[in-house]
Amino acid sequence: MKVLALESSCDETAVAIIEGGHLLSSVVSSQIDVHRKFGGVVPEIAARKHLEIVDKIVSASLDEANLSLEEIDVFASTMGPGLVGSLLVGLSFAKGMALAMNKKFIGVNHLFGHVYANFLEYPQLRPPFMVLLVSGGHTEILVLEDWNRIELVGRTRDDAAGEALDKIARLLGLGYPGGPAIQEAAQKGEVKYHFPRPLQEKGNFDFSFSGIKTSVLYFLKKNPSASAYDVAASAQEAIVDSLVTKTFGAAESKGLKEVAFAGGVASNSRLRERANDLSEESKIRAFFPPVNLCTDNAAMIAMVAYEKAKRGLFSPLSTNAVPYLSLDVF
Repeated sequence: MKVLALESSCDETAVAIIEGGHLLSSVVSSQIDVHRKFGGVVPEIAARKHLEIVDKIVSASLDEANLSLEEIDVFASTMGPGLVGSLLVGLSFAKGMALAMNKKFIGVNHLFGHVYANFLEYPQLRPPFMVLLVSGGHTEILVLEDWNRIELVGRTRDDAAGEALDKIARLLGLGYPGGPAIQEAAQKGEVKYHFPRPLQEKGNFDFSFSGIKTSVLYFLKKNPSASAYDVAASAQEAIVDSLVTKTFGAAESKGLKEVAFAGGVASNSRLRERANDLSEESKIRAFFPPVNLCTDNAAMIAMVAYEKAKRGLFSPLSTNAVPYLSLDVF
């Protein structure tokens, strides 16, 4: 079974093709340079850029896989969550190809996609296992109980970790996107300052990151000559410490011996280092997808679609974009 999937939930236009669970091609076009001057993604511009390039990305993916459109068995696309205009571009294009080729269509939950990125790298991984889904829009501790069922264990009560990194990078004048900028700056600095790690009481697996942004803001006002590199390293350490400590604590509380990481922030080198250290201490295995599968991509969407197709879980062509799609929907 050959599955072609599109991902256009935010500012990456991506297409991937999977055959029998094996990745044949993956093409991603990023809009970072377009949105950098605004300091964040502008939804209307993002949708327009998807529309301008989606056909070229589909063609490039087919060429990379050495396939024709007629050879695709199932077409898929992210249906949410995400920016509604961006979602509609990929969704409409995928449904159009399915209709034109008289093939099946599948709508995919973007959040399940990030979790399923781990299966591309670790096909031996099997539910149930703990997941830290951490990105610019999401920070959640989850249990993948079965292929199509997720239990929410903890979540951020305010900012997502990636959002906090973006805001701190802006305060430090490090540019956009904030996650990679903070990581690069932190590698040149030292952890000299202590920033808050809220909600540390035992058994609390929720996060809060808005306070660290405020703490950095007031610290910089009082210490204008402080090294941006040292502040970046200290702020990153506070966020990473909260993420890994709570995630491994949640795994222990559930009696789970495997933790998978997902989402753009999972590419952070310090997060990976701390998680591997805790993995050795706790004997709980840590799984990280390759960096290119942590950020938004269509390979993870194709992987979910493949599993849904095997189970006959196809979607009607009336499927619409759902900007706030929940984890209850596979």
